[in-house]
Order: sequence, then C-alpha cells, then structure tokens
Amino acid sequence: MSQTVDRALSILPLLAEGPADLGRVADTLGVHKSTALRLLRTLHEHGFVYRQSDQRYRLGARLISLAQEAMENLDVREIAHPHLVRLNESCGHTVHLAVHEEDEVLYIDKVESRYPVRMYSRIGKPVALTVAAVAKLLLADLPGPERRALADSLDYPLYTARSTPDSAAFLRELDKVREQGWATDLGGHEESINCVAAPIRDAAGRVVAAMSVSAPNVVVTADELLTLLPLVRRTADAISGEYSGRTPAPTPAPGKEVTA
Repeated sequence: MSQTVDRALSILPLLAEGPADLGRVADTLGVHKSTALRLLRTLHEHGFVYRQSDQRYRLGARLISLAQEAMENLDVREIAHPHLVRLNESCGHTVHLAVHEEDEVLYIDKVESRYPVRMYSRIGKPVALTVAAVAKLLLADLPGPERRALADSLDYPLYTARSTPDSAAFLRELDKVREQGWATDLGGHEESINCVAAPIRDAAGRVVAAMSVSAPNVVVTADELLTLLPLVRRTADAISGEYSGRTPAPTPAPGKEVTA
C-alpha cells in the first residue's frame, strides 16, 4: 500500500512540469503502463489529475483548489511566534512580525525586549512605510509597476535627518532591498532606534511577512545590532521553511512549551 501511495504521489510533481502521456508517466515511475493507468484513473476520480482530449494528463482543478485553500488558512503569526520568542531569548531585543494588508504594513506580533527601555510599537499598529525596515521588505516584493505607483503616491515625512526624502530615493532603497534580501532602519523613524529585518517567504518565493529586531542606541549601537543580521535571517528562513512546508515544525524539548 505504501508503495502504491508513493507512486501516486510521484505523479503529481511530474505533471506540475506540464502535461504528460501514459508512457512518460510509466517510464518515470518505472512501472508497466497498466499500473500507471490504474494510478492515474484513481487520481482522476478524485480530481487530482485531468485527462485532456489529446490523451495526456495534467494536474486537476481539485488539487489546485486544495493548495489555494491550504495557503489561505495558514496563519503566519502562529507559525512564526515560537521562532520569534527564541530569537528574543537569544538577543534580548524587541522582535516584530509585520504583514502588508491593502495600503498598510501592520505589526501582527511583538516580543518585548528584556531591557528596561521599551519601544512604543504595538500589535495592529501601522508602520511608517517610507522608513520601516519591515515595510521596505514587503513593498520591495511588489511588481515593478506597483512599486513605482506606490512610491509616487506616498508622502515622505522627514521624521529624522535619515528619513527617506522622496520617491526616487525610496525606489532606489527598494531596489537595494530586493537585491540584498534584507533591510534596515538606522535612525530613519526615530534617531535613537535602529532595526534590522528579513523576509518570510511562501513556497513560491513571495514575501508574505517580514520580521525584525529593534533596539535603542542606549542598549546597542547600530553596528552592534547589524551583527545580529545573520541570526535574524536564519530565523526568517526557518519560519519560511515551516510556512512553505519545506521543513517540518521543530519538536519542543521535553518539559518546554512556547506559548503566545
């Protein structure tokens, strides 16, 4: 039974590459055509594959529908939170998670710093689009025409001398963020606060969220905070792997449980 299931599942990535006839499916699986046909018929009955008029098979609408439904029901905050807690325990600084919804970038999770100096950010609060590191990552992932239209529509308040001054500078910054795969806000919103951020991606590589570590200058300098970038990126990659299904969720240590 397990071999039959394995063979049936092996058909799906093959058809994801494009339609294939019975012979190709049989050759790929290393089985007789009659065996391949039985598997294809079963998958067809469940809507996972579809037989075209040219007798080739392709992925069925049922499979695509299930994949879309599963992605819509994924809660990135639930997946990310234990990782954010572990990162906070490692570095001690404030950790944020943000998403892009309509015209805003919003914080959807926050783990407070262990230090007495706290940030005034809160869950549900929009971030400053033109300077926040998480916003840069989320907006940099937009298609080029959308990025340009958005940049032209924004105001550019000068929160500090390091704030992004205009749309041209903002687009250059987004291009840089797309290329390097991470972002910073070094005193752009508040002179005394620095931030480093990394993207969380889905199975298709699209940025679905962004996470960051922030700290005031009185706790660490900007240069000291930047040394945490590899740890921040590894954390984001771990969340991405679990969110996209590439890697399984970590098993909690015996007697330990991370709660929200």
